[in-house]
Amino acid sequence: MTGRTRITGIMTAVFMAGVMAGCSVQTGNQAAPTAEKQQTKETVQETELQKSTHPEPSQIQPFPDVEKETKAEPLIGGKRIILMTDIHYLAESLTDQGDMFQAMVEHGDGKLTNYVWEITDAALEEIKLLSPDVLIISGDLSLQGEKKSHEELAKKLDEVEKAGITVLVIPGNHDINNPSASVYSGGDRYPAEPTTPEDFERIYKEFGYSEASSRDANSLSYTYDLGPSMRLLMLDTCQYEPRNKVGGMIKTETYEWIREQLEQAARDSVILLPVAHHNLLEESKVYADDCTIEHSEELIQMLEGENIPLFLSGHLHVQHFMRNNDIGIYEVVTSSLSTPPCQYGVLDYMEDETFYYYTRKVNMEKWARKNKSTDENLLNFDTYSPPVLKQIFYNQAYDAMKNSAEEETGSIFVKLTESEKQQMAKVYGDINAACYGGRAYEVVKEAVKQPGYSMWKEYCYPSILYEYLEYIIEDAVQDYNVLSIE
Repeated sequence: MTGRTRITGIMTAVFMAGVMAGCSVQTGNQAAPTAEKQQTKETVQETELQKSTHPEPSQIQPFPDVEKETKAEPLIGGKRIILMTDIHYLAESLTDQGDMFQAMVEHGDGKLTNYVWEITDAALEEIKLLSPDVLIISGDLSLQGEKKSHEELAKKLDEVEKAGITVLVIPGNHDINNPSASVYSGGDRYPAEPTTPEDFERIYKEFGYSEASSRDANSLSYTYDLGPSMRLLMLDTCQYEPRNKVGGMIKTETYEWIREQLEQAARDSVILLPVAHHNLLEESKVYADDCTIEHSEELIQMLEGENIPLFLSGHLHVQHFMRNNDIGIYEVVTSSLSTPPCQYGVLDYMEDETFYYYTRKVNMEKWARKNKSTDENLLNFDTYSPPVLKQIFYNQAYDAMKNSAEEETGSIFVKLTESEKQQMAKVYGDINAACYGGRAYEVVKEAVKQPGYSMWKEYCYPSILYEYLEYIIEDAVQDYNVLSIE
């Protein structure tokens, strides 16, 4: 294993403050180089979900054999939409992959930023073979809003459009006016040029903004006509004035524009499909404040009033879906492309007006072979990446226990033996890693039988880590990678 890919570090002692602050542990989300450090919790788990209706295999048109590089036929009588989110791309020129960069990766929230270039290239090459009608990237295109990262990614997206595939983007909370934009050099981190709203619109002009059927004058929201029967409502839910915030909010003026778009879609008799970075519903029961759009009940009421069936988002880094009050709008959250299992969503809209959603893991091993890579981690990505993610989450839990102070936590953690901490951290890591891929149900049955889980219940109630773990377990009732909506 090479120096740039070893995951050996332990999460910093500020993990607990980070978990309490927002939606995702972001050890790199700091103003460079001296601004106040902030840890935010943006990748989380959820509860109280609806059971999915799984598509029948015969209803999903087969994809090509990716090993043979054959191209899929376009979806007949419907639309195929590829959903990608939270790439967190970093321009290669902004890192020498030195100690500071390694620390950022190893002490991060699960993103394989040390392989983000290969993951991005492999995903975009794969998408070209799937013959979709559109590729949608729903925010957090960049690691921390570096202008060079956006510019470099835009060049890659241009190659996708040259292959005849429309690409549409919207910003995420990391993308604009982010003082954390950094250059990583040796053991230091220096400020990089951030991205303004004007920069974002200019860089991604050809990926939605110049082709919009309607633009909101007060945000980077727009609509795009995907043929005569479907219109995409691309919502900018980010707060970035004067600097970026984790949480999502829609401006009052933008709500007026949304209402106009709903009315126009009804007059035009087209299906309106909304897309945003932040979540519409409380997909995260523990960290709802920075994950769910602020006052989203107004947007929910507007969408359900027009019988909009589905809302698409990202932000959590966790694969998930739920339905509002059992009978309302569905929301599908696609997991982060750069976080194992490194997957993207496919949404097929069929001729009978049924939506079928399912995920596909990027075939990194195939890409590595094709490009004659000698990197063993890429050549064996399916065995390399899962333990990496488990180790990161193990470190999160272990470090919180190791660094807890009795005056801060009472009897929680500080009286545990080393063996107890290790057993508890392992259970936490295993369950959380499975949750990120939307398949926690595969591991919780056995995990809760382990002594480490019993220790969580016995010693650590009501700690935030225990609450976090319990929500994952309660929510692990199904596979969140497949859903049909009729």
